[in-house]
Amino acid sequence: QVQLVESGGGLVQAGGSLRLSCAVSGRFTKAYAWAWFRQAPGKEREFVARTSWSGSSIYYADSLKGRFTISRDNAKNTVHLQMNSLKPEDTAIYYCAAREDLTYSDSATWYPYWGQGTQVTVSS
Repeated sequence: QVQLVESGGGLVQAGGSLRLSCAVSGRFTKAYAWAWFRQAPGKEREFVARTSWSGSSIYYADSLKGRFTISRDNAKNTVHLQMNSLKPEDTAIYYCAAREDLTYSDSATWYPYWGQGTQVTVSS
């Protein structure tokens, strides 16, 4: 079992930056994939980015490339999401997710492990 706890959300003005963190605990291996999703009010959960623990296979939602960066700190068992040039449309609850399978997927149903989410609000 893997436990995920997100942090780092908050209120930021448009154009600002935030760095989200996902603290990972429990039993996991290098065969896990780690992802960030987001869900805005009234919308479906949306893929943001995904990485392997080695960082060798990283994927982003096409619309977010260049503004968001996923990374991991292996020593601290943490996965980060750096978000720059934030826009009001980035407002959402951001979730960390994981699966013991390195096959790439951008589907929320693929990932069995989820954190509780952290709210990001971008004001105009």
